[in-house]
Amino acid sequence: MFITGPDVIKTVTGEEVGFEELGGAMSHNSKSGVAHFASDDEDACLEDARYLLSFLPQNNLETAPRVMPTDDPLREDPELDTIVPDNPNKPYDMRDVIHRVVDDGEFYEVHEHFARNLVCGFARLDGHSIGVVGNQPSQLAGVLDIESSEKGARFIRTCDAFNIPILTFCDVPGFLPGTTQEWGGIIRHGAKLLYAYAEATVPKITIITRKAYGGAYDVMGSKHLAADFNFAWPTAEVAVMGPEGAVNIIHRRDIASSPTPDSRRQKLIEDYKAHFANPYVAAERGYIDDVIVPHETRPKVITALQTLQTKREPGPRRKHGNIPL
Repeated sequence: MFITGPDVIKTVTGEEVGFEELGGAMSHNSKSGVAHFASDDEDACLEDARYLLSFLPQNNLETAPRVMPTDDPLREDPELDTIVPDNPNKPYDMRDVIHRVVDDGEFYEVHEHFARNLVCGFARLDGHSIGVVGNQPSQLAGVLDIESSEKGARFIRTCDAFNIPILTFCDVPGFLPGTTQEWGGIIRHGAKLLYAYAEATVPKITIITRKAYGGAYDVMGSKHLAADFNFAWPTAEVAVMGPEGAVNIIHRRDIASSPTPDSRRQKLIEDYKAHFANPYVAAERGYIDDVIVPHETRPKVITALQTLQTKREPGPRRKHGNIPL
């Protein structure tokens, strides 16, 4: 699948590329993002389509179908208490968190091979369909970039179009820095994710598992974007940026004028960690509704969803919003 084939490309640009490399299934799954799923054969493709449709309503006026749950809604998972490493720079797989929270550990990932620093997909909680979005610390430390912002925005708007609640797992150290991102329009593309969260009127629940830094925290289903319930694990860090970077910028003059700059820097870093390397300051200001023990995540989220079942948020009378395309 392509607009111009290998022969035309070679004639016009001199570039040589094969059919599969240019427009094969995995090329569009992993590079272009044009395709959302890859199946081994026709039977698997049809089965995947059936499974995908099981999460969706017949139309935008219905709610998504509920499957009678076999998983206890009050189930707690002690493994979640140790899933986030003590070292804040050590990665973990956010999919492990998702599997332990959702019904029967079943998570149907969308765009699995594209923009892998953000995880999106469908699951169920107490039998109800939900859309799950989460930063992936095992890929690029979970930062947001152009591709992941577009991936997340598209998925969130899909959920909002079909009345599917959105559950967000936040562990984001920031936006990916660099000239490639800036010149590629990360401000414009990142705004798509912000807009999608802000405009979504379905129930929105966010869990901060670890890092929630700066503007990237804002666009990941924060309270500032009208999320309904925001929970944090005790390992959460809600701050403008990481301790070392923040101290080097905020206290630059203080450190430079100190007779012992290294020890002064270390002291300021420790103070910063004490104030911001925990979720309690954010909770005091109302940005977080509750700090929860990780193993309580599933029952807490299900209770929140039950509370939001009758949520109605009429928007302004207009033809449509103006998403930053």
